Amino acid sequence: MRHCWGGASSVLRLLLALQCGVVVVVLQCSANALGSDVSALIAFKRAIIEDPRSALADWSDADGNACDWHGVICSSPQGSVISLKLSNSSLKGFIAPELGQLSFLQELYLDRNMLFGTIPKQLGSLRNLRVLDLGVNRLTGPIPPELAGLSSVSVINFHSNGLTGNIPSELGKLQNLVQLRLDRNRLKGSIPGSNGSDFSPTANSGSTAHNGLCPSPRLNVGDFSYNFLVGKIPPCLKYLPRSSFQGNCLQDEYSVRQRAFQICISGSPAGQRGGVKGFKHPTSDHKHERSPQPTWLLVLEISTGILLLVFVITGAITASRSCKLKPSIRISSWNRSKSWSDEITVLIDSDMLKSLPKLSRQELEVACEDFSNIIGSSPETVVYKGTMKDGPEVSVISLCAFEGHWTSQHELFYQNKVIDLARLNHENIAKFLGYCRESDPFSRMLVFEYASNGTLFEHLHYGEGAQLSWLRRMKIAIGIAQGLRYLHTELQPPFAISELNSNSVYVTEDFTPKLVDFECWKMMFTKQKHEKAPGRINNKSSFPGHLDSSEDKQADIQGNTFAFGVILLEIISGRLPYCKDKGYLIDWAIKYLQQTEEIGKLVDPELTNVRTEDLEVICSVVSRCIDPDPSKRPSMQIITGVLENEIDLSAAAILKESSLAWAELALAL
Repeated sequence: MRHCWGGASSVLRLLLALQCGVVVVVLQCSANALGSDVSALIAFKRAIIEDPRSALADWSDADGNACDWHGVICSSPQGSVISLKLSNSSLKGFIAPELGQLSFLQELYLDRNMLFGTIPKQLGSLRNLRVLDLGVNRLTGPIPPELAGLSSVSVINFHSNGLTGNIPSELGKLQNLVQLRLDRNRLKGSIPGSNGSDFSPTANSGSTAHNGLCPSPRLNVGDFSYNFLVGKIPPCLKYLPRSSFQGNCLQDEYSVRQRAFQICISGSPAGQRGGVKGFKHPTSDHKHERSPQPTWLLVLEISTGILLLVFVITGAITASRSCKLKPSIRISSWNRSKSWSDEITVLIDSDMLKSLPKLSRQELEVACEDFSNIIGSSPETVVYKGTMKDGPEVSVISLCAFEGHWTSQHELFYQNKVIDLARLNHENIAKFLGYCRESDPFSRMLVFEYASNGTLFEHLHYGEGAQLSWLRRMKIAIGIAQGLRYLHTELQPPFAISELNSNSVYVTEDFTPKLVDFECWKMMFTKQKHEKAPGRINNKSSFPGHLDSSEDKQADIQGNTFAFGVILLEIISGRLPYCKDKGYLIDWAIKYLQQTEEIGKLVDPELTNVRTEDLEVICSVVSRCIDPDPSKRPSMQIITGVLENEIDLSAAAILKESSLAWAELALAL
């Protein structure tokens, strides 16, 4: 009997030990999973360059628990991450591939931020993901076919980005897909489908073969509008609204409101190589459809045309006489206030206005793909990228203003700013191409040439370091200095960049810097210095449309000099001008600038072929530019002269330093 009881006791102890072991293993696995999630989220944070709303401020791996972080939802207080919600957080940076390690993630909301780069193919390994929302960002490149691995996903939203390439046919493998939004991108090619026409969103596919999007049995919402898609709409997708396909280059009776032939040729990436494959001129099949008109109708049309021409000529003559009698243009506020500040008479050089190219909102809307191609924004402006009908790529700045809030002072500032920008003409200044001024709908826009290689900020802080060699950085630094010298000393009156930083320096394909002044509109809404006595506002103002005193103007120029010093520090160090963890770049650099033997520690560790004499010149210039006393900062005339004379960019000097500099020279010059 005792033997039986002893055996039962041993069995019980064994079962208890096994149970405890299972619990320990489960807890250990849970801890390991959470640790992996923390690592993935920290990698995501590191890929974010700017976080102005401090959405990721509490993301720290110190405590090892991500479940309390902003935007993170876990399955339990110490469980796995199942949801990441960071919509509309103004985050700027990359999407880290490490997010593909969040094995239990079910929701990923990163929409309405400023994320750029490509969509990581690693996201395709998220087998439990149900919602993938990356809409309204700046993502580029193709849609990874690896996303076909999202076996549980029901919502994919990529709208309002800059995605290119074809729509992957592999997306048809997503049997749970209910909503697919790919609108307002730059996708090309045909919509992948099948030849079958008997398909509806409620039909059962009944087949394991995947031929494009047609086998997706639950797809209720699909939007492919405003891309550069060609060919026919798959019959199996014609249950979707016609508006889901508008704004493309499709040749299908079901499609409506397609792009013009010229836009399809010039706007599509394929258009640069001879046209859009599969797209035919839409008027070719209707050449002989019109029937001859009756003789009496032809006579009536001619008579009506002659009368209209007489009226137009008479009106033009009357308007011309009226303009000659009025030496000024009267601008009245749209508000009903009767104070002197809301209704003034402004003298503007009409001949100068006539010489400026004026563009219509309609042609800019077409060029910018219905204003969907957003490349930048601020509270005051939205910046679009577009391609004009005659070929050039442009940046379009649209003011965020409503007609009811637009006063005569705003209009005065806008018109004179247009005149002021039009006088700029230098190799290192973005060329002003025209303006748009319309009332229905209310529009105030400026158009500049587009520098296709992005900003200096992007190349320094999240580009490939090999692209910006020491030689290239010196060339960019001297180019910026030459542009500022032109603005500050060669123009009368001088011109100051409102917010000079590495984001306001664009670079071309050959890395020539182009200065832009996209932030000048902040002062229009915040500074009221121009609201003075009306007698002082005329066409003889020292700065058109802007009543800064000479002291104010000098302060702005000295501010540009200080900012140039910060840009030089960014160029040689590759560090951000401000980082929450490390503070201000100047505070870090000042201790090395004050000791000549320590300046080597300022250099980006990834840089090679750094010339010591160049570094000494740059550090000397930086020290003078960031002098706390603005009156001691030298002019850009002096600074540019120092850089041009002391930094040798000639081929002989470069090749003397290194036999490997041939390739670098060929790339940079």
